[in-house]
Amino acid sequence: MTEKPGINKRTGKKELSKQEFSKQVGDMAERKLRAQRHISRTVWSGLGMMGLIGWSVAMPTLLGTALGLWLDKRNPGEHSWTLALLAIGLGLGCLNAWRWVVKEDREIHRDEGEDNHE
Repeated sequence: MTEKPGINKRTGKKELSKQEFSKQVGDMAERKLRAQRHISRTVWSGLGMMGLIGWSVAMPTLLGTALGLWLDKRNPGEHSWTLALLAIGLGLGCLNAWRWVVKEDREIHRDEGEDNHE
């Protein structure tokens, strides 16, 4: 019961086989899903990512500072635990933020590479 592809006499358009039609529908669905992924990368999502990166720097810095203050109160000495742990927390936070940025950059370039192959 499969009709052979050819030109429709009534419309003058080329008819597709069921396999060709299924492939076209699948390709269109894939493009639509990919476009929806790109929509999610809007201005708000960018601002959210900046906030996430900011917190990934702020939290280790604040935790290091709090631990340093606690240690300075418990064990006062010649060197400041607060300053040392603040610097360590800031370093760890910056390293964490750098990892997030590199990961997002890879995803963006991977997605752009997929879009260019269409």
